[in-house]
Amino acid sequence: MFKRALICTDFEDGLQRLVHFVPGLATGGLEQIVFFHNVPLTPEREIPKVDAEEVEAARQRLAVAQQSAPEGTTVKVEVQSGRAIDNILKSAKTNDSDIIFLGMPTRTLLTEKLFGSTTVGITKQTMSPLMILRPQLVATYRESELMLRMQHLFEYLLLPYDGSSSAQYLVNQIKHQVSSTSNCKLKHCLLCWVIDDSVRKELRGAHQVNQAESELAKVKSELEELGISVNTEVRQGDPKGEILKSAEVNDITAIAVCSGKSNMLARFSVPSFTNMLLRCSWHPILHFPRES
Repeated sequence: MFKRALICTDFEDGLQRLVHFVPGLATGGLEQIVFFHNVPLTPEREIPKVDAEEVEAARQRLAVAQQSAPEGTTVKVEVQSGRAIDNILKSAKTNDSDIIFLGMPTRTLLTEKLFGSTTVGITKQTMSPLMILRPQLVATYRESELMLRMQHLFEYLLLPYDGSSSAQYLVNQIKHQVSSTSNCKLKHCLLCWVIDDSVRKELRGAHQVNQAESELAKVKSELEELGISVNTEVRQGDPKGEILKSAEVNDITAIAVCSGKSNMLARFSVPSFTNMLLRCSWHPILHFPRES
């Protein structure tokens, strides 16, 4: 689905391990991989200063990735100093990256609000798709497991779908990525519609399951025209919980979601389905930002 990736690591999120799995990332479809690390400026007599030694140490640490690049794959290393969010966005633009890899540990809404998050900050300022990986999970994979994970990262996506404009936007983004990418690695999709049982039964309608199945069948047909194998399922219960259960029992590689600028991941006063999945899912999250 993607050709040019910017992989950002702070050396504590597990993503630094990916320097050893460039062949797997290339098998997964990536042709350009940029490994990025940001070094904070160090104050010296209240004047910010670049820590040249730390910059060089980080560059050497990431340079391992360039040793195993297969033919046809370009690997770059970038180490910058300053504000991490600004530098990541600048690097993504300079390298024309079509996806940004980020790590995000499990955390509560309160800790995220108090201590902030680079990942959350980036979602506020970019329209580039984000692949968000759980550091604790990446750290536990054995080398052979992580190589396989990178090879198949975009192969089978779970798409939460409920007929809303956001769900339709998500499907359109998937269709765009598939139709505009040669030798696309996406082979399977699972469309999962969850009927929210917190909504009063009389407001849900008597035939909601049939209606959901009918609409899913239409979306399935659209995706199958692009050569994707599609499964559908209708569940009932708490949307977040049911999507996570579906991810557990189906052989997916990532959950695809989107959120609009009016419902950003960083907005703490308004509950968000995407927010909750991002904080709770152990599966990789492929996030498509949306302007409205």
